[in-house]
Amino acid sequence: MAVMKLTEEMYHKEVMETDKKVVIDFWADWCGPCKMMAPVVKELAEENPDVKVFKVNVDEEPKLADAFNISSIPTIVVIKDREIIGSVVGFQPKTQIEKLLKLC
Repeated sequence: MAVMKLTEEMYHKEVMETDKKVVIDFWADWCGPCKMMAPVVKELAEENPDVKVFKVNVDEEPKLADAFNISSIPTIVVIKDREIIGSVVGFQPKTQIEKLLKLC
C-alpha cells in the first residue's frame, strides 16, 4: 500500500473508523531527519499492505499535530483499534517501527 497524506478532515474516517493498523509519520519539509525517515516509511508501507501508512506535515496540519502532542519530529505513531500502541521520535531504523507493529 502506498503512503498517503493525512489531513484533519480525513482523520476520523481513515484512522478512527478502520480495522487496520495505522502508522502516522509526523514530519516537515525543513526537517533533515524527516527526509532520512521518508524512504523507511515508504518501504514499511510497501512491505505491509495490511497497514495504513500516513504522513502528516506538521506545518500544514498543526491541529492534528497538536492533537497528538507532537513536540519533536519526525515522530512515528502506531495505532490499532483507535488506541495508540506506541511511538518513536527521531530517525529510527525500519526494524524499530516493525517492533511497534508486532505489539498490535
